[in-house]
Amino acid sequence: MITKNIKKSQLLAIVCVILFLTFLDNTVVSVALSNIQTKLSAGVQDLQWIVDSYMLVFAVFMLSGGSLGDILGRKKVMLSGVALFVIGSAVSMLSGTVDLLIIGRVIMGLGAAASEPGTLSMIRHIYPDRKPRSRALGVWAAVSGIALAFGPIIGGVIIGFSDWRGIFVFNVIFGVIALIAGLILLPENSDPKDRKFDLYGLLLGGVSVFSVVLGLILGETTGYDHWQTILLFSLSFICLIFFIIIERRRKDPVLPLAFFKKVQFSIANAVAFVANFGIFAVFFFVALYLQLIAGFSGYQIALAFISMTAAIVLAALLAGKWSATHNTILLTIAGCLIAAAGIFILNLLIKPSISTVNLSWALAIAGIGFGICLVTMTSTVLNIIPPERSGMAASTVNTFRELGGVFGVAVLGTVVNAQLTAHLTHKLQSLHLPTNFQTFVIYAITHGGHTPQGVHVTISEIASHASLISQVTNAAYQAFGNGLTISLDIATSLLLLTGLITLVIYLWHVMNNKKGSLFSSQIN
Repeated sequence: MITKNIKKSQLLAIVCVILFLTFLDNTVVSVALSNIQTKLSAGVQDLQWIVDSYMLVFAVFMLSGGSLGDILGRKKVMLSGVALFVIGSAVSMLSGTVDLLIIGRVIMGLGAAASEPGTLSMIRHIYPDRKPRSRALGVWAAVSGIALAFGPIIGGVIIGFSDWRGIFVFNVIFGVIALIAGLILLPENSDPKDRKFDLYGLLLGGVSVFSVVLGLILGETTGYDHWQTILLFSLSFICLIFFIIIERRRKDPVLPLAFFKKVQFSIANAVAFVANFGIFAVFFFVALYLQLIAGFSGYQIALAFISMTAAIVLAALLAGKWSATHNTILLTIAGCLIAAAGIFILNLLIKPSISTVNLSWALAIAGIGFGICLVTMTSTVLNIIPPERSGMAASTVNTFRELGGVFGVAVLGTVVNAQLTAHLTHKLQSLHLPTNFQTFVIYAITHGGHTPQGVHVTISEIASHASLISQVTNAAYQAFGNGLTISLDIATSLLLLTGLITLVIYLWHVMNNKKGSLFSSQIN
C-alpha cells in the first residue's frame, strides 16, 4: 500500500528521474567524444566502445532486470540498479584511461538494465486503475524519448564550462538524489509466484548480440574475412538459433516471442530499432563531425540540437494525443518518412562551414519524425498487450531501441573508420611519405593529435613536411565527411524502407478487409 500522505505524482516523479538518467546516458556522451579523444588519446574504435558498451549491456540485461524485479522485489532491484549506475558514473568520472572509462560505462549499463524495467512495473502498482495508469504510462513514454533528445543539449552545456568528466558528475549527483528519494518513498512489491529466471535465454541472447557487435568493430582493423571475425559472426548466428529454440519452449522467457505473432507488435519493434539507428547516426556522427571538422563548441552544439529536442517534444505530445483516440499505424508510417526526410536534408546541407540556422531547421524536421516514432512505438504495444504483460512488452521495445543504437554506432562507425583510414593510407602513399611518418599521421588524426607509442618523429621531420601535413589534414576531413555521408544515407534508407513496408502492409490489409483483426485486437 502507498502511504496516504505521499502523493502518487511524487512517486511518479522519482520513477521518471531514474528513467530520465538511464536513457539520457545513451546520448549525453555524444558531444563529449572529441574532448575524450583528445584527453585520453582515444581512437575511433575506442569512441565506439565508450558509447556502445553502455547500450550493449543495457540492451542485453534489460529484460532480465524485469524478471529479477518480479521475483526479488521491484524496489530492491530497481534501486540496486540506481546504485550501480552511480558507482559506474563515479568510476567513469575518475578514469584516466579509455579501458577504465569503458569499464565504468559497462557498470552503468548494468545499473540501467536493472533499474529501467522497474520504472514500468512501479507505475503499474502506483496506479492500479486503468485510466490514470494510461496517463502515467504516457508520461513514462514521453520522458524516455525526451531524455534521448536532451542528451546532446545537457552534454553540450556541461562541456561548455567543464570537460567530459562533468557529465559523470551530473550522473552521480542526480543518481544519489533519486536513490535516497526512492529508498524513503517508493513502495516495495513483487510477484514471485510461478516466475523463473531465464538464465539460458539471457546467456544465449547476450553472447549472440555481443559477438556480432564485437565482430563488426574488430573487423575494422582485422578485416571481415579474418578467421576471428568470421568465428564471432558464426558464434552469434549459432547462439541466435539456440536462443529462438529455447525461448519458444520457455514458459517464462526473457524475450516473449509469442508477442511477435502480432504484426503491429513486430512493426513497433522494427521502428524502435531503425529510429534509434537513425538517432545515433545524428547524435554520434554528426555531433563528432561538428566538433572535429566544423569547429563547433559545446555551447554551439547544444544550441543547434535545441531545435531537434523541441521538435521531438512537440511531436511526441501531439502524437500522444492522436494515438489516444486513433490507430497509431498511420502515425508510425508518417514518423518514419518524416525522420528519413530530415536526415536526407541534413545530409545535403552538412559541410564544414554549415551555419547553426541551417543545421537547426534540418535537425528539427528529423526531430518531428523521431518524436512521432518514439511515442507511437510504445503506445502501440501498450494498446495491444494486456496490462498485466505491459511491463515486459514495453521493455521489449526498449531493448530493440537500445539494440538500434548499438548497431547504429557499430555499423556506421565501421563505415566512417573504413573511409577515414583507407582514404588516408592511399593519400599518404601517393605523397610518398616515409612509413614511420605515415603511421604517425594516421594515429595522430584518429587519436586527437596524440603520438603513437614506439613511433618517434622529430620536430624537424614535422617541419619538413608542413605543406604535406596540411594536404593530409584536408584529406582526413574529406574522408570523415565521406563516411558521414554514407552513414546518413544508410540511416535514411532504413527509415524510408521501414515506413514504406509498413505502409504496404497496412494498405494490403485494408484492401482485404483485415484491418480490424490485424491492427486493433489485443494479444491474449
